[in-house]
Amino acid sequence: MENSKIRVGITQGDINGIGYEVILKTFSDPTMLELCTPIIYGSPKIAAYYRKSLELPVNFSIVNSAADAGHNRLNVISCAEDDVKVEQGKADPEAGIAAFNALEHAVKEYREGLFDVLVTAPINKHTIQSEEFAFPGHTEYLEERLGNGNKSLMILMKDDFRVALVTGHIPVKEIASTLTKELIEEKLTLFHHSLRQDFAIGSPRIAVLALNPHAGDNGLLGNEEAAIITPAIKEMAGQGILCYGPYPADGFMGKSGYIHFDGVLAMYHDQGLAPFKALAMEDGVNYTAGLPVIRTSPAHGTAYDIAGKGIADENSFRQAVYTAIDIYRRRKSDKEAHVNPLRKQYYDKRDDSDKLKLDASEDIL
Repeated sequence: MENSKIRVGITQGDINGIGYEVILKTFSDPTMLELCTPIIYGSPKIAAYYRKSLELPVNFSIVNSAADAGHNRLNVISCAEDDVKVEQGKADPEAGIAAFNALEHAVKEYREGLFDVLVTAPINKHTIQSEEFAFPGHTEYLEERLGNGNKSLMILMKDDFRVALVTGHIPVKEIASTLTKELIEEKLTLFHHSLRQDFAIGSPRIAVLALNPHAGDNGLLGNEEAAIITPAIKEMAGQGILCYGPYPADGFMGKSGYIHFDGVLAMYHDQGLAPFKALAMEDGVNYTAGLPVIRTSPAHGTAYDIAGKGIADENSFRQAVYTAIDIYRRRKSDKEAHVNPLRKQYYDKRDDSDKLKLDASEDIL
């Protein structure tokens, strides 16, 4: 039973934010250790500092690798220099280096098959930038490092409310020129597949939001709906994907239209994430779909303004752990269901009918 526990790799994120606080608060609950084997890629020294300063009732063991992780306890792997200084609430390049080193170490051990799912604490997207990390965020980094050629899809979720994005971390001025029929079709395909495989929804229904106010108002406010979005919806619908729209974003969210769908595809970052976070910030989870690796994170950022005060809510991080475990189990079940499809049986004059009928009866038994 112990060996069957899902091994959760956790990156420390920005050491000056609320990452360690929400991690340690999450695993101060002993029932979490019955559910999984957590492995933090970070710093035992910094973990001990936050444990003491916040008076958190959690113990951990220092290990050299996820291969050495013990069950029924929190494990910490040292990925940072011992002299890294914690300055709570401060954006510091040294903290960015520490966050990157933890991420790189986790990616290396994931490739070696040493843990099952990845949960990332928030990073500062500015301080982590370097020659080695020239990405807008975790999503793009993981797509390159662990995607094996697959494209990623950002999904923000809480229970049955799921919002995915066509475009992610790009300037607003580039959104319209980036949107293409092919890109929308790609994201719809990824979303549909993830809803089926990762969330076990047999025939998912996807709502597609418009780009312009009032869905372009018949071309008065823009023609992307008529020229790009609607043709993409029709093409995907013709391939069996249940997708509808484009819906004006304000009215759709304002009237809770999302409750009638399994997923909502937004055209750009703030169009999807602003209403999502207004409705589900405390419990929301960021899931990177489309990749072989299962990666989740809390829906919030580093929260420098409350770092070190002991008031950070860990529920979003806890939900990120739950979600990663649930998706791992669903993918495993989906894979097992498709390993040995039922063998076709043929009964005609050319077959050894008695033998075939015997084989069929044995299959039933």
